[in-house]
Amino acid sequence: MSRIGKKPVPLPKGVTASVEGQTVKVKGPKGELSVKLVREVSAKVDEHGITVTPDKNQERSAQMWGLSRSLVNNLVTGVTTGFTQRLEIQGVGYRAAVQGKNLNLQLGFSHDVAYPIPAGITITSEKPTQISVSGMDKQLVGQVAAEIRSYRRPEPYKGKGVRYEGEYVRRKEGKKK
Repeated sequence: MSRIGKKPVPLPKGVTASVEGQTVKVKGPKGELSVKLVREVSAKVDEHGITVTPDKNQERSAQMWGLSRSLVNNLVTGVTTGFTQRLEIQGVGYRAAVQGKNLNLQLGFSHDVAYPIPAGITITSEKPTQISVSGMDKQLVGQVAAEIRSYRRPEPYKGKGVRYEGEYVRRKEGKKK
């Protein structure tokens, strides 16, 4: 039995939800999101919120129960508060700036890296060494942050590169004479 799956997803004020077949749609102050659930689970809206239940007594339905409830919870959180992922840039001369619909990154290459900002995502750069990625869709926010980080991952000798805020980079000892 899934401890996470048993809990209903509460709907805050100003949020409405509807279930059509296997698709759950949630509408809130920030916009509208939807997710298509697997056929082994079903969802329904009642006075407690959105309840996800397994359909059959199969192993896969038990596996997908907690996952489906978490996906629905991410929809509700996304339309109410949204998600934010912060990145830090470390290295001499490494910096970032938002120019129009592009994020311009200077990461020690011979050229600047221009990352086009996708729809539904807001990228801000408070300082030249900090990037904030925010949006409604948790998966898309994480994907964009991972793509930006992939341009220059933190390396273990000097620690230079793009890292998540609070990420620990294990350092190695360099060559000795």
